[in-house]
Amino acid sequence: MRDLLIGEVFRAAACAQPATIAVSLGDRAITYAELDRLGSQHAHALIAAGVGLRDRVVMWSFNDIDAVPLFVGLAKIGAAFAPANALLGVDEATEMIGLARPAALVVDDAHRVDGEIIAARLGVPLLHLGAMVDASTPADDVDAPGLTERDTHALFFTSGSTGKSKGVVISHRANYLRTHPGSQFEPRGTTVCMYPLFHMGAWTIALQAFQTQTTIALITQADATLICDEVERWGATHLNAIPAVWQRVLNHVADREAAGAPRDLSSLRIADSGTSATTLSLLDGIRRAIPTAARRVFYGSTEAGAVTLLRDADMERKPGSCGTVQHSCTIRIDPVTGEMQSNGPLLFDGYFDNPEATAEAFTADGWFRTGDVAALDDEGFYSIVGRVKDVIRTGGESVAPAEVEAALVDHPALADVAVVGMPDAEWGEVVCAAIVVRDGAEVPTLEAIQAHVEQRLAKFKRPRRVELVDKIPRTPATNQVQRRLLVEHLASR
Repeated sequence: MRDLLIGEVFRAAACAQPATIAVSLGDRAITYAELDRLGSQHAHALIAAGVGLRDRVVMWSFNDIDAVPLFVGLAKIGAAFAPANALLGVDEATEMIGLARPAALVVDDAHRVDGEIIAARLGVPLLHLGAMVDASTPADDVDAPGLTERDTHALFFTSGSTGKSKGVVISHRANYLRTHPGSQFEPRGTTVCMYPLFHMGAWTIALQAFQTQTTIALITQADATLICDEVERWGATHLNAIPAVWQRVLNHVADREAAGAPRDLSSLRIADSGTSATTLSLLDGIRRAIPTAARRVFYGSTEAGAVTLLRDADMERKPGSCGTVQHSCTIRIDPVTGEMQSNGPLLFDGYFDNPEATAEAFTADGWFRTGDVAALDDEGFYSIVGRVKDVIRTGGESVAPAEVEAALVDHPALADVAVVGMPDAEWGEVVCAAIVVRDGAEVPTLEAIQAHVEQRLAKFKRPRRVELVDKIPRTPATNQVQRRLLVEHLASR
């Protein structure tokens, strides 16, 4: 049996659908025949630059259609594709890129000057997107003797909870299986992708389109107008966006409707989301704005791929759930910590050159630690109720702050709330609710807060301390509570 290799995806598509557009960005488009040929040319250019089997090549670039032939060329020669965050400054990027020990660095025009600095620091050749090949570059296909499905296909950088970059190693086999459509290709149209090309999500979504030999429409930024333009332009059937971007799309659609110039998103059949909590009100907004589309919410990670899926039919009856276990994945919940752990062929192979982090990410018997505390109901639906590192240990019991916050969020006097564990000589930690009170509302007492959650939380989960604050510290991008900062602030009072 032949190995599952990403390069074969493009060879097959070039044979089956040579004239179909594989990828577009703005006014540029590349067919599958062109992409296979350009991929081979990039493979020859990479080999000429000294890149070989099992090397790593870092791409530092904003969204650029020329990144896709590079991606194909690397897969063909068996070198790993490693996209670095295009938003980083020189010093941060040098640290991230250096972690990969790359054989070459590839940059777009916007990063050309800084790329020269980094390439000199690391002692690697610098290549330029859009200028790697020309008419004289050989276009015959390239084979990589010795390449197997267990070899690294991509290395994605992630900072996790520590803030220090780690390279997530994903094999050809895992990426092939993460994106494979099954034994039969069901009819589907263009997919619009809002993600930056240094994000794993962009390449997972793109590979899903490439595996089905359909079109992926890239955009330069996650702008609601651009997204809707591309949906209308292509009659797109699939759109995947994070909750914050979906909200921008809904606001844009509502504004255009009010202005008498409605958008036409009726071609959409699938509306996907994930990466962070997706509220029921947002999901309802998507349903009302795009009634033709089935909604799906995925829970997963760069390391694990898609772990659970919440289907359209279950969203209203299972609010707050992240769904049931996804295909090719097995889940268990640690009986002590409540952590969700996953296993299966979609898992990553570890963190590049970081055995300590890899060992910490897996249990002794090989299960991946998601870091999320989960609950399972009697129908097999999972809910994420907190983070393992956020768990409050009080009197020998474990309390997930997010669960307590969910019980408090509808208190009529509260504009915002966050729950943390505060050190306590008797209990180890006590559950503390930091509250922001609505204008004109009376500050609730501890007893009032406890009474509000009495019917929903066990006694040990109820707050034993309430602190009034002006503002809850949250991350700008994802609005997550910065619990460490909050604890430090409360402890300094």
